[in-house]
Order: sequence, then structure tokens, then C-alpha cells
Amino acid sequence: MRITMIAWISLLSLMAGTVRAAEVVVVVSSRNPIETLSRAQLTDIYLGRLNRFPNGKPVNPVDLSERSPMRGEFYSRYLGRSPSQIKVHWSRLIFTGRGQPPPTVASGDAMAESVAENPNAIGYLSPEFLDERLRVVAID
Repeated sequence: MRITMIAWISLLSLMAGTVRAAEVVVVVSSRNPIETLSRAQLTDIYLGRLNRFPNGKPVNPVDLSERSPMRGEFYSRYLGRSPSQIKVHWSRLIFTGRGQPPPTVASGDAMAESVAENPNAIGYLSPEFLDERLRVVAID
């Protein structure tokens, strides 16, 4: 039995409609005592306006590469901004010499490794990358 191209496209469309967007969670190293942050604090961390956790320890945000779908999901869900809006924000700060964006990593595995190794780091990833080295941070 041959399946036509239109049938394949229809089938793929139906399947895509049932697949939910990947959930993204905010994480810190399990050695970091932070358990919750407000949405405003998280936004300020990722926009370069806050450089310390509420406990006074330095915060080092880590970002995924622009090609990562998790990056768009994170910025949309937690910061209420698109990746292009974030890029414009950082372009302005770089141009005026007032800041640099967070360093980026290429994958969820690299994000998990980077955050787990640094107790002052904060990042985001899909739950499939979680292990005992990481703690999910509740965002109010």
C-alpha cells in the first residue's frame, strides 16, 4: 500500500498537534541552597540587572544557544519575552558598554554539566536532563 505525500503530511500534522511543547524548568546546582525565586528576580538575572541571589551569593546565569528550542520556551514562559527581544536588549547593553549577555552552552547536556559544576550558576533545561547534581527552582 502506497501512502501519498498528502497523507504523510496530514499524518504528521495530526501527530504534531498531539505533542505538547517541551517543559522547561529553572535549575541550580544541588550545592546551591536557593529553592525559589520570583519571576521578577529571574527576569532581572537574565537581563543583567541582578548579579546576586537573594542570599547574597553571586549569580552566574547560563544560556542555551540561539538554535535551541528550549531557549525560546524559557524566555517566553518565564520572562514573557521572545528570543529576538532578548537579543535586542543585549545588543543595546553591549553597544553602550553596560553589560554582556550570559555565556551560552550548546545543549541540554552541556547546560546540566555547567550548572552542576558551579554552585553560583543558574540555568534552564528540559526535565529529561535532571539528575541528583541539580535542583529545580520554583518560580513564583
